[in-house]
Order: sequence, then structure tokens, then C-alpha cells
Amino acid sequence: MTAVPAAPGAELLPSARGQGLTAAQWAKARHAAKEFEAVFLSEMFNAMYAGLSAEPPFGGGPAERIFRSLLNQEYAVTLAERGGVGIADAVLDQLLRAQEAK
Repeated sequence: MTAVPAAPGAELLPSARGQGLTAAQWAKARHAAKEFEAVFLSEMFNAMYAGLSAEPPFGGGPAERIFRSLLNQEYAVTLAERGGVGIADAVLDQLLRAQEAK
């Protein structure tokens, strides 16, 4: 079996783990790990901004809350895609360990 080539810009797990996966399986596991990190970061950003209040006339109200939530989600997705904080590495490692255990 040949090693699965890393996707361009892939920084996750340069180890030999996941050798038995096809390229599609590897990409799917990597994508799931990145998505998990983005969701985690989004929740972290929402908690971080929860204590802030926006004063009129430049903020506040339901529209500001919706916008802040969407902005936090985009921040999280962008951060996760650009390397994140390391959560995706750990999640991918555990996903690959679970595949090896089968």
C-alpha cells in the first residue's frame, strides 16, 4: 500500500498514521477535524463576546446579536482553515486511531 499524499497546505499529522486510508477517506477525516475545530472556536468566540454590550446609536438590538454570531462563526472558520489552535490535529489523530482499531 502506498502512503496517502498530503493535500497542498496540509499540516496535520506528518506521521505514518492513516496509511491504510484512501485519499478520499483521509480528506474526509481531515475535513471533519477542521469542522470540529471551527465549531469549537465559534462557541469560544461567542462566549468571549457575551459580556460585551453595544450602545446605541451604533449597535445593540437583535440585528447586532445576529451579526455578531455570524461574524464569530466566520472568524472561527477562517482561523481553523489557516492552521487553527491545534484542536484539529488532536481530533484527526483520534479519528485515525479509531480507524486503526477496527
